[in-house]
Amino acid sequence: MKLKITVHGVAYEVDVEVLDAEHDFLQASPLPSVLPPAAAAAAPMAAPPVARAPVGSPAAGHAGTSNVVSPIAGTVLEIKCKAGDPVKNGQVLLIIEAMKMETAISSPRDGTVKRVAVAAGDSVRENELLVEFGE
Repeated sequence: MKLKITVHGVAYEVDVEVLDAEHDFLQASPLPSVLPPAAAAAAPMAAPPVARAPVGSPAAGHAGTSNVVSPIAGTVLEIKCKAGDPVKNGQVLLIIEAMKMETAISSPRDGTVKRVAVAAGDSVRENELLVEFGE
């Protein structure tokens, strides 16, 4: 059987095989919605997801700003810069681990680090501030 799932605005088509024919999981009742049907129809639609640069790419830190934010949720493993350090475009600033994979977070531009907002061992959420650049 084929199913379609959407994760962070990206649709995936997956094949699913039912291994235990005695249980008909597809006939289970759907989960109740949080809003009543009339309120759900009147609720405003969410904004479409924002396109992103690939994880670890120099553009991953919101072009046009002086901040580098986390492209993923995870744990900060290593910080490779400190306040006052001059950095080059593409230079690795820190390493984040998510789901046992290490991701290098690179500088989006040449500049000077104004502030590092996290420490090694910190848990970070997606879009959380990691490094701020000075002007």
